[in-house]
Amino acid sequence: MTNVPGEDASRSLPNPLDLIDSLGNRALQIVSHTGVVVLLVIAAARWVYSGCVGSKRIGRAAIVSQIVRIGVRSIFIVSLVSASVGIILALNMAPPLDQFGSKELVANIIGVSVLRELGPLMAAIVLTGFAGAAIAAEIGTMVVREEIEALEVMALDPVHFLVVPRLVASILSMISLAVISNIVAVGGAMIVSRLVLGIPIDTFWMNMLSQLKSVDFWTGMTKAAIFGMLIGAIACANGLRTSGGAAGVGKATTSTVVQCIVSIIIADTIFTAIFFIFDLN
Repeated sequence: MTNVPGEDASRSLPNPLDLIDSLGNRALQIVSHTGVVVLLVIAAARWVYSGCVGSKRIGRAAIVSQIVRIGVRSIFIVSLVSASVGIILALNMAPPLDQFGSKELVANIIGVSVLRELGPLMAAIVLTGFAGAAIAAEIGTMVVREEIEALEVMALDPVHFLVVPRLVASILSMISLAVISNIVAVGGAMIVSRLVLGIPIDTFWMNMLSQLKSVDFWTGMTKAAIFGMLIGAIACANGLRTSGGAAGVGKATTSTVVQCIVSIIIADTIFTAIFFIFDLN
């Protein structure tokens, strides 16, 4: 039998309906997973509220332990990344500004960009890779070993004993790391501006303070809190939904890192747009 010319080529072309079906399924998965994360945050918030104003305890020792594990151990990496970014910003901004005789304005730009955007963003990305993956892997391993079912058999809520300490610790650690990131990034830019660019430290400092407003700091801290909530909630949700043994734990860990970074960037974009639209800059 002779093949009709172009028949094989037409068979190899993807079916548009299959593409639409694939995109639809992916969209449903995203909506479903987003709903799980939102419900998990609401459930954790209820436990926190009950612990603050009610008789139920939220395990402060567990929160402190998670802060040490999540936040304290991330300080060095956050500081290293932040110092590098601050130095890079100063070295790259100075030459274009120097062409207009405004090299000292590098401090103005760095102060605003670090406090509002780069400080919280750098800390969030580091915390995602360092702590988000660890949380997902830990809870996922507990699911595989059926330890979550054991808690439920003993009438213990996994959200209370597992999610709340990690979520609260993630938020508090993220805020603290954002402050450290701001200080180190500005400090790195200040030092390299003095040693390489010849900008006096007092000039750098005064120019930066003249540009900064209190809203710049609180904008960054608000973003940091939201980023911390996203990291903790997504990591816990992926961990609790783990299935398929050791391979499932690895998949949950990888998904956590990707989802956290994408969610952080989207949230940062939304916040920046809101502040711009309502003239909160």
